[in-house]
Amino acid sequence: MVSTGNDVEAQAPNSSLKRGAGESGVRFVGDGEKQPAAGDLTSEVLSLSSGAPGDKTHRSLKSRHIQLIGIGGTIGTALYVQIGRGILNGGPGSLFLAFTIWCSFILAITTSMAEMVTYLPISSPFVRFAGRYVDEAFGFATGWNFFVFEAAMVPFEITACNVIIHYWSDAVPVGAIIAIIIIMFALINLLAVQWYGESEFWAALGKFVLIVGLLIFTFIVMLGGNPLHDRFGFRYWSNPGAFAELYHKGNLGRWLGFLQCLIQASFTIAGPEYVSMAAGEAENPRVIMPRAFNAVFYRLTAFFVLGSLAVGVLVPYNDTEMALAFSSGAPGAAASPYVVAMHRLQIRILPDIVNAMVLTAAFSAGNSYVYCASRSLYGLALEGKAHSIFTRCTAKGVPIYCVLLVLIIALLSFLQVSNDSAVVLQWFVNLVTASQLINFSSICITYLCWHAALKAQGISRSSLPYRARFQPYAAWYGLAGCSVMTFVSGYTVFLPGNWDVATFMFSYTMIFICPLLFLGWKLLKKTRIHRPSEVDLIKNVAEVEEYQRTFVATPPRNAFDRLLDWMFG
Repeated sequence: MVSTGNDVEAQAPNSSLKRGAGESGVRFVGDGEKQPAAGDLTSEVLSLSSGAPGDKTHRSLKSRHIQLIGIGGTIGTALYVQIGRGILNGGPGSLFLAFTIWCSFILAITTSMAEMVTYLPISSPFVRFAGRYVDEAFGFATGWNFFVFEAAMVPFEITACNVIIHYWSDAVPVGAIIAIIIIMFALINLLAVQWYGESEFWAALGKFVLIVGLLIFTFIVMLGGNPLHDRFGFRYWSNPGAFAELYHKGNLGRWLGFLQCLIQASFTIAGPEYVSMAAGEAENPRVIMPRAFNAVFYRLTAFFVLGSLAVGVLVPYNDTEMALAFSSGAPGAAASPYVVAMHRLQIRILPDIVNAMVLTAAFSAGNSYVYCASRSLYGLALEGKAHSIFTRCTAKGVPIYCVLLVLIIALLSFLQVSNDSAVVLQWFVNLVTASQLINFSSICITYLCWHAALKAQGISRSSLPYRARFQPYAAWYGLAGCSVMTFVSGYTVFLPGNWDVATFMFSYTMIFICPLLFLGWKLLKKTRIHRPSEVDLIKNVAEVEEYQRTFVATPPRNAFDRLLDWMFG
């Protein structure tokens, strides 16, 4: 008998209820150990293993944590600084259209993810779903691709932090800054998941305030609220124009400029995967995850669409200061369209405030990448696709060896000690752009197979905790867009006179590696693509149902916590 999402057959849970017991120090919990004795219920949220028998993470992230994690993970320096490249390449019209169009693909991916994750909110969900619903070899390739993407983004943001700090002074050595940031990441991610949740909540809240403040700033100054009393409005959309030419003259050049903006949007805009990675450590996930997915999408769409519109209002695509800042690798927010506009309008102090807030954004994004990379590796280990040592957790539910490996990879940021920071940043950008698009394509493929399994096994989607609109057509739409962009992202190397071996390799490395990972695991383990009628839709559902049935919400500690829960709950 096949169960639905609301009526699940009774089965023996894979793990028992456990609590952190407020234990001090670090104690490893092996797969064969007994659970810790009962302790003070107020010190830890009652948690249930949300995945395989070895899953020792704790459900201690609240709704407000989940919502801000989604925002914090995707808003880094790209929205404030790198977005200026889009203006230079394609002009304000191309940038606005590209970001708006790409948000429609993110919507399709978000709804696909939300439907699967709310049905089965486990640790590293979509990484494990790829193996369960498609093919174990597909899950292996997807998981390692996502891990490479997230792990590579950690040194990217560390490098960005270093560049931002040098906006003010070169007095502190590069190596010292890198070491301090890595140590801070280690302290936040190794102490306990609730410390990560709280730190990320406040850092992401700072990003929220910054982007809202910059949008308000744009509105005020464009109407003449600036020291020059220049009421410039949408002047730069007509002079020099809305669409810049790139590489060629005429319509072809304007098309290539738009395409470059679309590639930038595909790297810049993300979100659903960061929300989903926290599903296994979220309180009351079937209630808060649907709200989190919906809220994060609408907020990110507003930020990125309005942000792309704002920078196109503030600076023309032929601005010499911004072009020089990018070509010379100027430190910090010097290349930010917002800072360039502030300099042009003779506004003081604000550039330093923006730079400080951008530093917070970069640190927060790097912190999120450490979390997501470690949890993706943890999910791979739980599924037997990584060494079992990575399933080991501390008594606080932190997969310590996963976090340590990510921090070791973060040491790659020391490359900038002997290389130009701008070069190092571009290395990481080129490497991870294709990985992110492959990841999005994998999510859509996984959803299509899951959707087919529901249909084949007679499970009505109306019984699911969350049912997305326009499915499975939205998943097909997302798959088509992401697949095309995966191969287009490095197109510039094929233009006459632009061939560069390093750029080609960084742009297309993961496109070659992922099929090799898939075929290698398939040959090694002799896996096969799952038939829809054979897909296991029952595994771990009973644990989630039991958790939901026995869940008791932790009351807010004070009026301030109640306010935060109301605002972001």
